[in-house]
Order: sequence, then C-alpha cells, then structure tokens
Amino acid sequence: MILSLLTLLLIALIVEGFVRVIRYFADWLRQGRKLDASEVSEAHEAEEAAEKVAERDLKGIDDKAAPQRRATVMRTEHDAIEAYLDEMHLGFYQVIIVFFLGCIAGLFVEEVWMFVTAGLTQSRVGLVWGPFSPLYGFGATFLTLICFEMRRHHAKGWQIFLISMAVGGILEQVTGWSMATLFHAESWTYEYLPDHITQWVAWRFLFFWGILGLTWCRVVMPPLLYRIGMPTSHRQLVFVILVSVYLAADIWMTLACFNRKTARDAGVPASNAFEQWVDEHYTDEFIANRFQNLVIGGDEQ
Repeated sequence: MILSLLTLLLIALIVEGFVRVIRYFADWLRQGRKLDASEVSEAHEAEEAAEKVAERDLKGIDDKAAPQRRATVMRTEHDAIEAYLDEMHLGFYQVIIVFFLGCIAGLFVEEVWMFVTAGLTQSRVGLVWGPFSPLYGFGATFLTLICFEMRRHHAKGWQIFLISMAVGGILEQVTGWSMATLFHAESWTYEYLPDHITQWVAWRFLFFWGILGLTWCRVVMPPLLYRIGMPTSHRQLVFVILVSVYLAADIWMTLACFNRKTARDAGVPASNAFEQWVDEHYTDEFIANRFQNLVIGGDEQ
C-alpha cells in the first residue's frame, strides 16, 4: 500500500516537473529576436481581442456568489478563446505542432486502450525513431484543418460528426491499402468484425472517429490552438522547422526500412551503400521488436 502511494507520488512529481520544463521552454521560445512587425501585430490583435472579452465578461464578478463566479470564469475562458481563434491565422506553425502532439498522444491513448481492453503491452509505434504514430498525427492535423474551417461556418454537431467519420474512414483506408500494396504489410485488420466495410474500415470505428472529431472540434481544438498561439519570435519558427525536418526524416527512414524488409523477404539484395547500411542497422529483428503489431510479407512481427 505504502509502495503504491509512493509510486503514485513519484509519478505525479515527474509529471509536474515535465509540465514545468515544457512551460519554461515555451517561454524561452517566445523570447529573442521578434518576427516582422505585421506577424507580431496579428498575434497581439488576437490577444487583445481575448482580453477585451475577458474584461467584459468579468465585470461585477466579485458581487456574485461562489457558484456563479465559477460559472462566469468558465464562460469567460470559453469566450476569450473563441475571440482569439476568430483572429487567428492557422498555418504551418500550428499544423506542425498539432501533428507532433497528435503522433504522441494518439500512440499513448492506443497503447492504454489495448492494455485496458485486451491486456496487451506491445509496442504500437509507427516510426523507427521516437514515440510517434503518424496515423494519429495526420488524423489530428486533418481534423484540425477541417474543424477550424467548419467552426468559421458555424457547423452543427451532426455535420462535424459525419465529416469526421468520413475523414477517419478515408485515412484508415488509404493508410491500410498503401501499406498492403507498397510493402505487403498489415498493422491492423477488421475482417474478423461483422460490421467491417473493407479490411481496414468498420462501422464501429467510423462511429468512434465521429465522436473523436466532435470532441476534438468542440473540446480539445479550441484551447489547444489557443495555447499554441501564433509565432512572435524567430526561436519559435526555428524550433518548428527543426521538428518538421526531424519528422520528415523519420517518416522517410521508416519507409526505407519497410521497403528493404519487403525486398529482403523477396530475396532482393541491397543495390547501393545506403541499402546495405539499412540492412545492417535495421534488421528483421529490429523491425519485429520495434513494430510488434505489424505483419510484413505474411510473417508476424
């Protein structure tokens, strides 16, 4: 009992420390040489719009009872975020951060889900370097781009739900088909489910995509984009560019490893120094240990 409590306390301290480091790093990125005046001005205008809404909504809050104050603060936060997003320009900076966070968060949620529902503790990463699952990264990115536009048009809940279903289904179909066609690989299959539409798409998971999209649009995306904000310093842009280069290299290297795994299974030898290097450092054993839920060429990894 005591050991469990100490473990929980240690985890809480680690999480708190991690959050503090992220906040410190984010503050450091905002410092340094500023961007062009026009770009900084856009960010400041969005912040001013949020501040005006907050000042308006919080007038007379001290005269209200405690429950009313809490409700007022929550409504003010919501209205301020909406005012900020009305002025926000969604671009490369926000998209890369959303993709990066989506890759990590999606992988974490999937592994927790598989452990809770099936007792599985296997690695379900999607790239050779780092704790990333690009399927969720692309899903988060597409949902953000689409939901941000639907928000501007005041889309209704059922519209967001249906479009999110379509986005999730198309993403799963394209990803599953591409893996099977290009690398003879399979990361998941729904053929054993009675409600499957194709090998990679099933009605129950389309429903989950719809719920996820609606939750993302109404609950997750607004505060997330508000906290990401718009870049005002060169440090922020340099950091995002470095992250995008790393992720692009990670995806490219993963495709190269899958390509060589397929070629090795077919008995095709390496044709150049790079392919030889891949064969030496990213062996079949590495692929099997790294991608534990992946099947390539009919052999379970």
